[in-house]
Amino acid sequence: MNMRLWGLAGLWMAACSVWALDTTSGVTVQPLAQAQSTWDGKALAYPEGRAEVTAMQVEIALGAETGWHQHSVPSFAYMLQGELEITLKDGTVNRLKAGDAVFEVVGTTHNGRNVGDVPVKLVVFYAGAAGKALSMPVKP
Repeated sequence: MNMRLWGLAGLWMAACSVWALDTTSGVTVQPLAQAQSTWDGKALAYPEGRAEVTAMQVEIALGAETGWHQHSVPSFAYMLQGELEITLKDGTVNRLKAGDAVFEVVGTTHNGRNVGDVPVKLVVFYAGAAGKALSMPVKP
């Protein structure tokens, strides 16, 4: 079995063990999301290379936009605060609010815009590969 399959098996076992925690011991587990595809329906696929996971908190000011860009690796975001509208180049829109989770599009041009009345705050986790860009700007 190759290293990628061992890694996936390890993640699966870790996920199963987390969900199997004894909730009577003062530990509460609330799954946030689980998916095999991005929000636009494309299958998730991990990039080739040495695995590198990146986590970051992103804040988008009132009325601000991320600018048109693409992600080259899978990412997952959890909305902490605000309202975010993600628009694909083809006009498809996904609107998120605090408490929502999203599996972001990969290789698809999109723009995020704060459409709420408070700054957007979200935590993003990228499942990338060492030396591979997480996102890149794209002209609309």
